[in-house]
Amino acid sequence: MAIAISVNGKEHALDVEPEMPLLWALRETLGLTGTKFGCGISACGACTVLLDGRAVRSCTLPSSAANGKHVTTIEGLAQDGALHKVQRAWIAHQVPQCGYCQSGVIMAVAGLLAQIPKPTDDEIDAGITNICRCGTFARMRTAIHDAADSVGVAS
Repeated sequence: MAIAISVNGKEHALDVEPEMPLLWALRETLGLTGTKFGCGISACGACTVLLDGRAVRSCTLPSSAANGKHVTTIEGLAQDGALHKVQRAWIAHQVPQCGYCQSGVIMAVAGLLAQIPKPTDDEIDAGITNICRCGTFARMRTAIHDAADSVGVAS
């Protein structure tokens, strides 16, 4: 079964098994390795991508669930050479340490801000469930509020 999917604005017809996790279709078939494998059970969030603008965990999502949809990975978040406001806030607040989980966290935050442009701390806690083993959660929260305050600035 060919899966028709738009990834980072480019159309693809993927010749993969329908049950193949989207994570592996992105990494192995399309070579987009910014989306990371962490736990394989949708718990950690390292594999987070946007599916039609909403954050999803791609390690357990069958590729067939993305058929006819738009996927954005960390590689496609910046537009026209300009970093997304979340990426800019991450740099400004020096959020990552090891960085392994950060592409998934950034994608989850981009998805959250698309749904809730000015989230409260409680909304951040409920919406961002990614696990960061380095424990940079305080800097993440500051960066999220900074990115939210830049509403109106090009995403």
